[in-house]
Amino acid sequence: MSDIKKNLVFIPAVIISGNESRSNSYQYGIKSWKFWCEKNNCELFVLDQLLLPNEEMRITWQRYYIFQLLENNGIKFDQILMVDADSIIHPECPNFFEMTERKFTGVHHDGSYDWVLRSMENYSKYLFNGKMFNFWEYYMGGFQIFNETHKIFFNNILKFYENNKNVIKELQNFYVGTDQPVINFLLRENGIDLKLLPWEFSMSDMVRKEVLADDMLFTKVGWVYQFNAIPNNTNNYLTDYWMKKTYEYFHGVI
Repeated sequence: MSDIKKNLVFIPAVIISGNESRSNSYQYGIKSWKFWCEKNNCELFVLDQLLLPNEEMRITWQRYYIFQLLENNGIKFDQILMVDADSIIHPECPNFFEMTERKFTGVHHDGSYDWVLRSMENYSKYLFNGKMFNFWEYYMGGFQIFNETHKIFFNNILKFYENNKNVIKELQNFYVGTDQPVINFLLRENGIDLKLLPWEFSMSDMVRKEVLADDMLFTKVGWVYQFNAIPNNTNNYLTDYWMKKTYEYFHGVI
């Protein structure tokens, strides 16, 4: 077995009972990332089973067990990208692993600032003693690059969840983020140096920016597409429509 450590793309893609429609489109995202990984000599690791019941710990939190998962599966790695399953990557996307300076790397969440600020304000008040940080440095949980030096930080994330899970679950009644606001605060509390890549590497909220349209404009202005915040998305029909359409635009019919 080779001792060469490759960069790795990690995708949590678990089918949650009662929300199966959301996972219909995961196949397109996974296949797009598989193509990119093969082209860029990276490994792909897909988590398709819950580690704990979703009611006890949502999958957005379970993904922070990534270091234990890789160790238990005997998988060596250099850097890791943790990315959402409802994303598609352009086949010609530059190798972002070469842009990190080996820092914790993300993309600013340039979406609904009402949602971002409500998340920051509520978590600040109830969990972080009123501390705040610059909202323009708030990064997305759906695109995070890290390496072995961040293992302790991830252990701290899991400990924080265990110690505060009741408050975290209660805060969901305010319609704020799950893990994303917490990891943003914890990043600062743990003194982790954050590097932010441009929006092109995690294009969220594309409808609001008027680039998600049949002319496929979004494929001309960026590299990684997050199919979230789509209005009137009954049973995730539009997520499936756009992910299928985008995958076939690049790769043809599955």
